[in-house]
Amino acid sequence: MSKTINDFRMPAEWEPQKSVWISWPHNKNDWPGMFEKIPNVVKKIIKYLSNHQRIDLLVNTNKSMDEARKQLKRTGCKLSNIKFHKIKTDRLWLRDSGPIFLVNKKTRKKIMLNFKFTAWSKYKNFRNDNKINYQISKYLNIESILPKKINSKKFEKVVMEGGAFDTNGSGSILLTKECLLSSKQERNKGFRKSDYERLFSKYLNTKNFIWLNKGIVGDDTHGHIDDIARFVSKTTIMIADENNKSDKNYKSLKENIKILRKSYDENGKKFTIIKIPMPSPIFIQKTRVPASYLNFFISNKTVLVPIFNVKEDKKVLRIFRKFFTKRKVIAVDCSDLIWGFGAIHCMTQQEPII
Repeated sequence: MSKTINDFRMPAEWEPQKSVWISWPHNKNDWPGMFEKIPNVVKKIIKYLSNHQRIDLLVNTNKSMDEARKQLKRTGCKLSNIKFHKIKTDRLWLRDSGPIFLVNKKTRKKIMLNFKFTAWSKYKNFRNDNKINYQISKYLNIESILPKKINSKKFEKVVMEGGAFDTNGSGSILLTKECLLSSKQERNKGFRKSDYERLFSKYLNTKNFIWLNKGIVGDDTHGHIDDIARFVSKTTIMIADENNKSDKNYKSLKENIKILRKSYDENGKKFTIIKIPMPSPIFIQKTRVPASYLNFFISNKTVLVPIFNVKEDKKVLRIFRKFFTKRKVIAVDCSDLIWGFGAIHCMTQQEPII
């Protein structure tokens, strides 16, 4: 496969999807004192998506499968569009632990990348999450590629999460130095900027690398891109903006905007930049959580946008509706879900149509 991997690419999120992969919540430790509220949020997200397209839903046990089915039915989900899989997970966040799908339009073939997952080099319980992709590959009967460290003499599987990069499907990719180049929560020991660029060039067929600096305060992933900047078209990027000079995110987010203004797409053209205001700081149990409107998800017919019951919600929804004129923009209250340090994009992983 290494000889032909360059014939494949990762489609952009807005390209036609066959399915959305989601995991049913079960880890009470991820939402201390608030877990009972989380299934209700997940049910709403599944309902909005299953109305128009297929959902592949991972559940840990037969008992949880039955319970999820009952709850989804009561919520009004289109059960005929939901396929249940008994696959054990440690956490909800399939954007990071789940497969990265690649397609070859000429041969009409689909494969998946199976990166190593180590729970953001922060938590110790990731054994089940690190096995998810083997089981999904077996179910779909598609080839699973194990990305290896290019600078290593022996085979070493690369650690990577889907929320650490964002692509326009045409050769450009968004990344952060904080996440991938820091010694804190280091994913791949000794990896440099050039190593990551060779990696993404080989396995994602990207050639244009846009390195922003830092993510937002409270992000336990240490700088994931999907909280601060996202492609919404081949030439358009939405980026987080903070105008309160006393806010801890102010300086780093302004620096990111400056970097982006000096960046070009894969064809050497400037990007159209849409600034998305940050929500007012949100604290749960005296902890600032990484609330961001950039953790949205684009499906075939909708755009699910996290809101947090703060004054910025309405303005942000207007911005999204002005841009996404051919999709229905749906606000999803994530003021409880964010206590697990993630929102809608973190818990979804799209599977493209060939």
